[in-house]
Amino acid sequence: MNCPICNSTSEYLFSKYDCSILSCQKCHHQFADILPDANHTQTVYSDDYFNSGGAGYPDYLGESKLLRSHGKRYANLLKHYIDTGTMLDVGAAAGFILQGFVESGWQGCGIEPNQRMVNYGNQTLGLTLAVGSLEDFVSSDRYDLVSMIQVISHFFDLQKALATAAAMTNPNGYWLIETWNRESWTAKISGQNWHEYSPPSVLHWFSPKDLEQLAAQFGFYKIASGRPEKWINGAHVKSLLRYKLGRSAFGKLLSKMLVIIPDQLLIPYPAEDLFWMLFQKSTVIRG
Repeated sequence: MNCPICNSTSEYLFSKYDCSILSCQKCHHQFADILPDANHTQTVYSDDYFNSGGAGYPDYLGESKLLRSHGKRYANLLKHYIDTGTMLDVGAAAGFILQGFVESGWQGCGIEPNQRMVNYGNQTLGLTLAVGSLEDFVSSDRYDLVSMIQVISHFFDLQKALATAAAMTNPNGYWLIETWNRESWTAKISGQNWHEYSPPSVLHWFSPKDLEQLAAQFGFYKIASGRPEKWINGAHVKSLLRYKLGRSAFGKLLSKMLVIIPDQLLIPYPAEDLFWMLFQKSTVIRG
């Protein structure tokens, strides 16, 4: 497979969960050797993803407070760079992050492939959510901000998804992207055991450099970046650790010890492998 960012040839790195991980020989972007289609999104983000643990959530709705606070933190962060306006939240799930933005002054809507999550956001939270993936989303609406928080690594067609996002962004509008950094110390030290090597849910592994290169292809240029504050509850921590380590002898022992962690305990995310970038759409061609 050729690189989805620069279309250069790739080389095999290793296999994870019976899936080959490839690396671009030119820009070094890493991606899964999968040729998914629109059904991929529906399959991966079924109800089980939000309720059955593993690579997903043990109880997504139970993390509403954490996720809403995450949206509010980003809304407060963006005040340093842009005014509030209209926004589209991609991969909104039930809309808790979007709700944090709305409560901070944004006028927002979202898209999400899971029907049950969309129903919850619309009926319980009073948000405006639509069912779908960004790759196939059709709308005449335009937004001042398109947020892609923990979703860009899941796009089954990067070029198509971001072309849609670009078309839906107002002139001089913005993209907010949060994703995992494959060049972080956590990723380098962990190697093949880095927790984000989780195909087929995760399909892409970015560095800040190749994310900038990708955004520039659509006329977006970085104006700010950083590492987000992130919290996770005890139930989610236990679920992830059991999923990642459960097959090993150590994992089985750890699983027995994890029962002492209260499900609702709030735990600061301990690693530095997350980053965010804010991009602005430019009407000027840059060399």
